[in-house]
Amino acid sequence: MLYRTMGSTDIDVSVLGFGCMRLPVIGGKPDAIDYPAATEMLHHAIDNGVNYVDTAYFYHAQNFGSAGSSEPFVGEALSGGWRERVNLATKAPVFLIKESDDFERYLEEQLTRLRTDHIDFYLLHGLTGESYDRMAALGALEFLDAARADGRIGHAAFSFHGEAADFPRIIDAHEWAFGQIQYNYMDVDYQAGHAGLRYAADHGTGVVVMEPLKGGKLAANLPPEVLSIFDRAATKRTPAEWALRYVWNESGVSLALSGMNTMEQVVENLEIAGRGVAGSLTAEVLAMFDEARSVMRARVKADCTACRYCQPCPSGVEIPNVLASLNAATVWNDPNPWLTGYTQVTGGASLCSECAQCEDICPQGLPIRDLMSEAATLFGR
Repeated sequence: MLYRTMGSTDIDVSVLGFGCMRLPVIGGKPDAIDYPAATEMLHHAIDNGVNYVDTAYFYHAQNFGSAGSSEPFVGEALSGGWRERVNLATKAPVFLIKESDDFERYLEEQLTRLRTDHIDFYLLHGLTGESYDRMAALGALEFLDAARADGRIGHAAFSFHGEAADFPRIIDAHEWAFGQIQYNYMDVDYQAGHAGLRYAADHGTGVVVMEPLKGGKLAANLPPEVLSIFDRAATKRTPAEWALRYVWNESGVSLALSGMNTMEQVVENLEIAGRGVAGSLTAEVLAMFDEARSVMRARVKADCTACRYCQPCPSGVEIPNVLASLNAATVWNDPNPWLTGYTQVTGGASLCSECAQCEDICPQGLPIRDLMSEAATLFGR
């Protein structure tokens, strides 16, 4: 395992972080984590050098906005001496915080759920410019400083889902250990983007990358024309390795989070992480990423990462599943409902009432109502 120093802290973190948002589940239920399988995966990762574990209050919730089962799972899986071997990160549920006292209440609840007396990195979750201003007005920065002073958190940080222009001012507003951003070879200009990554790094702030595989999309089922681009390289690599190596090539990246849900993914990512050296990709290889990006951008219909913030839909639409099917139809140029997986979508696009609740909360800013209309026409329901 390779390690990098987290920003201006003195903490060395593994370049591969274990993300606990997409753990294996039982019966397709998001809150029914398969404890034996997930625990075996997490322990194997730690035994092989991973020392950073990321979760959040909402992860693996039955419904977005409610407490999920990820934090309690992590608390149990890290008991018995495993907790001391990792840097633990979780996130204040910004969406639920309405008054100043909520910061204290949720932190205490999360410490209990995680079975720990301190959280190494405590993030404000999913900031935009607006939500940051709201949190600051409620005293978030003062709360974080106080929680650091009394030892309940080691360092303050934030994850970001806002407009590029807001990222630098949030970086400048506080002594953050890191900013967590979505970044991969498709998302170089998305939200904070590469410019934000460099801004944070140049100001001594760490950068944690989420969605380095874009929700797994860059690891499997790439279009043949994209695979042919990477096949030209002298050194052959899997799609997952190409995507991860692109992120780790950036010296400003402290670590990349991977939301692994099988042991095979854990083993593969651990092996790739040993080659995740900054600046190791040649100009010729980087040019291939530019070419692949252009091809992919021309094909993707809906830039959804399956974060499931839009669920549950009040009309019963399985929005992430519909969008995944719509993207599959676009990428493969075939609307066959069997090929695209639409036959397994029970909450079809035609149920959409156009209430726009999903658009208000979508971190990607997708025009979901238009996409639902297109999917309903394409798939017939």
